Amino acid sequence: MKAPPTTVHIVDDDEAVRSALRLLIRSVGLQAQAHPSAQEFLDSYDTRTPGCLVLDVRMPGMSGLELQQELNRRGATIPVVFITGHGDVPMAVAAMQQGAFDFLQKPFRDQELLDRVHKALARDTQTRASMAAHAEILARLATLTPRETEVLGLVTRGKANKVIGAELGVSQRTVEIHRAHVMEKMHAHSLAELVRMVLDAGDSTHNS
Repeated sequence: MKAPPTTVHIVDDDEAVRSALRLLIRSVGLQAQAHPSAQEFLDSYDTRTPGCLVLDVRMPGMSGLELQQELNRRGATIPVVFITGHGDVPMAVAAMQQGAFDFLQKPFRDQELLDRVHKALARDTQTRASMAAHAEILARLATLTPRETEVLGLVTRGKANKVIGAELGVSQRTVEIHRAHVMEKMHAHSLAELVRMVLDAGDSTHNS
């Protein structure tokens, strides 16, 4: 299935602002989608779509801050660039504390917004790559047999093959074979790399 295209979402209740921002973003070859309200954006947003969100802080109905909180509740990782009026800076700071990517105070230059949008898109790409790598590690862990999982847990806690064999009641040679299978299945080229993978996976399946 083809991945949806990277999209810059604009949420602002002012139609003139929405149109101007959409034209600006499209002028540099980016896909842009404008939404008149936070709720309308939520109703149509697909978390699988890469991109970022340019969001007005003050809006009737659901505010920009409330939309950000709802996205956080849904586990959405889309980077948010807030647009704020002069009196909204404390709100913008609160938004940053809740994970917003950046904020721009009105009036701002076109290039300022484009710079922040490009940085937000780069962050989104990085986040998605990291999440995909994490999912891949979990998928590899799922291919291990119960015995290989035991060996993995002991190896990554720094125990020698001889000690692992004694703990599991098997020969050192058997441990070596299991260990080789673990390295192969996990696509790990070194013990350090294997440890990093287990840490990335949250070490949730290897602590006895």
